[in-house]
Amino acid sequence: MNNNLKIRDIPEEERPIEKLLLNGPEALNNAELLAVILRTGTKGENVISLSTRLLSEFEGLNGLLNTGLSDIKKIKGIKNIKASQILAMGELFRRFNSLRVIKNNERISSPKDVANLLINEMCNLKQEILKLIMLDTKNNILGVKDVFKGSLNTSIVHPREIFNEALKKSSSSIIICHNHPSGDPTPSKEDINITLRIKECSKIIGIDLLDHIIVGNEKFISLKEKGII
Repeated sequence: MNNNLKIRDIPEEERPIEKLLLNGPEALNNAELLAVILRTGTKGENVISLSTRLLSEFEGLNGLLNTGLSDIKKIKGIKNIKASQILAMGELFRRFNSLRVIKNNERISSPKDVANLLINEMCNLKQEILKLIMLDTKNNILGVKDVFKGSLNTSIVHPREIFNEALKKSSSSIIICHNHPSGDPTPSKEDINITLRIKECSKIIGIDLLDHIIVGNEKFISLKEKGII
């Protein structure tokens, strides 16, 4: 397709919005779906070409959805509005995943279950995020919540924030999970210290810390399986 060709000059049945309305969203490829969201291209480049270039720059949809504002704005033709649209799309995707888990009342029986639920969402994040998974007496998920963002250390990770959320859900037990943007899930000394601190608090409060999962690049480590908890 000619990059300079305007959308109105493309046959109607090949335009992303018209194609979606005629055949349903499943008929569109990723670039066309992104074009529907962005709506317009940039000077000298139509929206389909722009969408294709964005997906190429970030090596696919997963990379694009997990990128940050500064990286998006490095792309030629992307300014605040289009960057905001892409960031909002990524955030909706992450929130939907968490809602899906809660709605399905999924049961956790192993560290792999946690990884399967969260690894796609967390493995490409550019900053550390600590998620709290709250469970009932049968290890069914009551809720999943982001409780901290940024470099995690014992000075900012307060057990009271974690257990406040767990108490609101009447949780029987919890699992914490965070990512390493480096891609290496090997626990740091700080990770271990945080885990042990939360574990001690869990004994006092009566809400058991079952595990701490660290997510890397398509892999994970369970501190329970490592014998740290």
